[in-house]
This record gives sequence, C-alpha cells and structure tokens, in this order.
Amino acid sequence: MASHAGSHQTASSAETERLGAELAATLTPGDAVLIEGELGAGKTTLVRGAARALGVTVPVTSPTFTIGQRYPAANGVTVAHLDLYRIADLDAEDPELLDDYLAPDTVAFVEWPGGAGGAISERRLSELATRIRRVRLSHAGGDNRIVEIDG
Repeated sequence: MASHAGSHQTASSAETERLGAELAATLTPGDAVLIEGELGAGKTTLVRGAARALGVTVPVTSPTFTIGQRYPAANGVTVAHLDLYRIADLDAEDPELLDDYLAPDTVAFVEWPGGAGGAISERRLSELATRIRRVRLSHAGGDNRIVEIDG
C-alpha cells in the first residue's frame, strides 16, 4: 500500500491502520484530513494508525460523544481527532469550537466532516487548516475496505 492519492483496498483492521500510518507520513502540522464513510467502515481505525505513526502513545478512541480529543504526539505536534456526526449545523455552535482542534501545530482528523447538515464549510476550513486531505472508506465485504485518498 502506498501513501499516495488513489484507491487502496485493505483486508483487515491491521492493514487499515498501516494505511493510516502511511498517510501520516505525508502530513505536516496544520493539515486537516476529512474522513467520510458509513458506520463501521474503519474511520477510527485509520486515525488510530495515523496517530500512532505521528507519535501518539495513548489509546486513540472514537470521540463520537465528546466531539473531539487532542493527543500529544512527537516533536511538539498535537493530533486532534474530531467526530462531527452529532453536529447538525456548525453555524449554530460557538464560532471558535474548532479552533483548538484545527491549529498550526496540529494534525487534525475529522470524521463525518459533513455532520448531519454540512457541518464544516470549505471557507471555514481554509481559514483554519494549511492543507486539506480527503479520505473516503467503504465496506467491500467481510473485513475488506476500499479507501480512497485524495491528493
């Protein structure tokens, strides 16, 4: 599996984590990775692999009920992991809600970036993130996943 853009297939959680680690090698502080896919597609598994590769040593879990988590990583970088599934409309939230998660010293992973109603606007993202990457995971039968990574 390569970290470059394109379509990848994984056959296990370990392979999905490994692909996340390869993706992490292409990221720098200030980057945001928007991750889409149905429930159980492996979004958090991909983030777990990326976070470990970036130097996170504590368990990485889904932030579904907390909106986001921040993890100290290597070289003073922070890994932010957000889940906007329960956010119906980001405009109805505190305007600075994402500021601690999308920052110049942070590599951010955002699950369900569309939330329940298009939670993150492209304009807001471009204000907060240096570079935006997009990943889409989908079930391909059994433990197999198709992972599409943009440039």
